[in-house]
Amino acid sequence: MFHAILRRVLPEGSNPADPDVRRRCGFAAGALGVALNFTLFFGKMTAGILTGAISVTADAFNNLSDAAGSVVTLAGFRMAGQRADERHPFGHGRIEYLAGLAVSLLILLVGVELGKSSVDKIFHPAETSLTPVAAGVLVLSIAVKLWMGWFNAALGRQTDSSALRAAALDARTDALATSAVLAGLAVSHLFHVNLDGWLGLAVAAFILRAGWSAAKDTLDPLLGAQPDPAMVADIEALILDHPQILGIHDLVIHDYGPGRRMMSVHAEVPAQSPLVEIHAVIDHAERELHQRFGLEAVIHLDPVEPGDPRTARLLALTEALARELDPAATIHDLRCTPDGEVAFDVVAPYEVPLTDEEVRAALTQRLGELEPGLKPVIGVDRSHVL
Repeated sequence: MFHAILRRVLPEGSNPADPDVRRRCGFAAGALGVALNFTLFFGKMTAGILTGAISVTADAFNNLSDAAGSVVTLAGFRMAGQRADERHPFGHGRIEYLAGLAVSLLILLVGVELGKSSVDKIFHPAETSLTPVAAGVLVLSIAVKLWMGWFNAALGRQTDSSALRAAALDARTDALATSAVLAGLAVSHLFHVNLDGWLGLAVAAFILRAGWSAAKDTLDPLLGAQPDPAMVADIEALILDHPQILGIHDLVIHDYGPGRRMMSVHAEVPAQSPLVEIHAVIDHAERELHQRFGLEAVIHLDPVEPGDPRTARLLALTEALARELDPAATIHDLRCTPDGEVAFDVVAPYEVPLTDEEVRAALTQRLGELEPGLKPVIGVDRSHVL
């Protein structure tokens, strides 16, 4: 039955990157979240009244915040699915990340408030009891939350949605927290030990940890995190599968939301290659990148002289000098001109304490000592490049 519901929302053959498909998945997850979390809120509030336990009441308000988060998810997917327009030529996909961040902040807020209430309950304990009705409500809540976690995780995996992954993590954490509350109430009931405040504090810690993890997952693409190394390796392999392309560097990927990514990269090609021929190769590589990864790619040509002895000698020299700055530093795109100018880029890791200008000055000085009369033109790249 569970898989039947999933397939109804995301039928076989659907393209998860399609904005309409993503909007449908987000709407389904959000609508279910609103309905189920409101139901759980009222059920747990009843259980909290019956048991007199702050941990159960706090857990109920956690579900109320989840319902609010589901509303945010609904709105986020609806806005993220809007088509590109004149003011937003790259679409509205990043709103999905903002929706995930809003859900994360709600989770953190609930965790803080629950922690405050639990600390107060530790210093001012009150008697609690566990009734069969309350126990049944909590067990049912755990089952519902486990199902919501599975459902949102399945949709999140297939659509690569950070908002749905955040919702899945929240649901699973809720199930774990409610399990802890139920177990603690059972212990308190059987052994007459008041653990209510401590249980509430433990639940708060679980909620805060989940909120922080979800917030980090949604902040990374908004702040411009490095692309997945495995994806970078696949992109490099695809481009270098064209024999006319000798190497690539300066790979940058801009994420405008799921299914809306752009990339640029420099491709080294033999300087003697016919322009029309190499242009056709580049066009073919750009089409392949779009078909395989959904990337809007722009490839810049860098002519190099792989068989030139002077170029090879200067490349080896500059690579050795770059490694003096840092063992991980590399050189690419080195070109020589007849008037003594040599242009190249050095890739310096962020860990190198020197500024870009200091890197240029250090390499210029060393080249001047070893190759008098050389005119270096040096560019400095950092860790966003290959």
